Amino acid sequence: RKAAASVQGAVVHLLAFVADPKNKNADKERGVGTGVVIKDDGTILTNFHVIAGAKKLLITFFDGSQTEASVVSVQVDKDLAVLKPQKIPDDLEAAVLGSSQQLVPGDAVVVVGFPYGIGPSVSSGVVSGLNRQFKSPDGQQMLQGLIQFDAAANPGNSGGPLVNTSGEVVGIVTAILNPTPARTFIGIGFATTIESAGSAVGLPPF
Repeated sequence: RKAAASVQGAVVHLLAFVADPKNKNADKERGVGTGVVIKDDGTILTNFHVIAGAKKLLITFFDGSQTEASVVSVQVDKDLAVLKPQKIPDDLEAAVLGSSQQLVPGDAVVVVGFPYGIGPSVSSGVVSGLNRQFKSPDGQQMLQGLIQFDAAANPGNSGGPLVNTSGEVVGIVTAILNPTPARTFIGIGFATTIESAGSAVGLPPF
């Protein structure tokens, strides 16, 4: 419980909009995802596939306040994107970033995010394996060095934090494995390590 509570204030709900082909004056919701605030200035880390092709991004913070966000940088090969919100809540606290280097299979982990837009939702599980690779569902990217976990994650969880028992972010949820088109969770999730994500956003090594 402590792990989830310590990071929840840094987890944001993300809506991506694209131009509505039927109405050029309107935007159409294209996807929902999760992001995590990793710097006190409001810098947000999420998945590239959540924001790819979006015309507008709408962030909802833990206090319910909303703002648009712009894309600062992307690393497609790691399925990562860095966003900057236009405004941030006064008492916004960034998540504490940990290290994935100490993780071993069997370690307890928590996923926080917005599966199907519901949340913030918390699910718990364990590290199932390390240094996994996964081909993204669109077949474009082979993601390397991933953490495999079994905490429930579903569409909408993408971009959210994988958290250790100390409440530190050790990974960014990026994919779930499902051999059917249903995209529901069968017990295999993957996260990019926080070191990999940190290097993508130019954070110093830790």
